[in-house]
Amino acid sequence: MAIEIMEIHHTGVRIDTGAEKLDATKGFYKDVLGLPHDTGRPTIPGIPGAWINVGDVGQIHLIGGEQPSPVAKGPGQDPTRPHIAFAVKDIVATRKELDRMGMKYWVIEGLTSPDSTQVFMNDPCGNMVELHQFDKCRCRASNRA
Repeated sequence: MAIEIMEIHHTGVRIDTGAEKLDATKGFYKDVLGLPHDTGRPTIPGIPGAWINVGDVGQIHLIGGEQPSPVAKGPGQDPTRPHIAFAVKDIVATRKELDRMGMKYWVIEGLTSPDSTQVFMNDPCGNMVELHQFDKCRCRASNRA
């Protein structure tokens, strides 16, 4: 049985470490593409960035800072690397299914909110994929209130 994906939520994009690059990149998404940034992004120590809203469902997460980041779990296990994120119906069931399938993954808990769980893995080409609980993130406009 496959994981139960509800929708695509965000893509994580790396930016250079300087504040001027972050400001310029935020300006590009706002001024050129007309996309507002999410003013409710939590402060994540050692990981500067911005979340750019894309309609009612979806964001672009601009992620800066030195790599490996302060929350990296080890080589290749850094949530600040470029990635795509999907919302799942039930993160606990998702982890059980990944275990059943023998999939290698790693977990970050409490990074973006106290009750958040983010599961990360790589596809066969090494692209990072994030899975998180459907109703526990700010990617949906309805969760940004």
